[in-house]
Amino acid sequence: MLLSNVNLLFISMPGGSEWLLIVLAVLVLFGGRKIPEFMRGIGRGIREFNDAKNNVKKEIEDGINEKDTKQASSTTSAH
Repeated sequence: MLLSNVNLLFISMPGGSEWLLIVLAVLVLFGGRKIPEFMRGIGRGIREFNDAKNNVKKEIEDGINEKDTKQASSTTSAH
């Protein structure tokens, strides 16, 4: 069953000529001037997402380190 689902996925993926047709359609619909603006917007979005992801990761690591520091200081002061 899983193998047939994987085969179906690969069958539905566009090939080289289909990608060429898709790129040509996007070029016709958006024009040559809008595509760089669109790509800049995508780049900004990806950069903002990565910044937010890194900030959340840093806050979590800081929280874990702070918790470890408090536990270590409470165990040393108890002795």
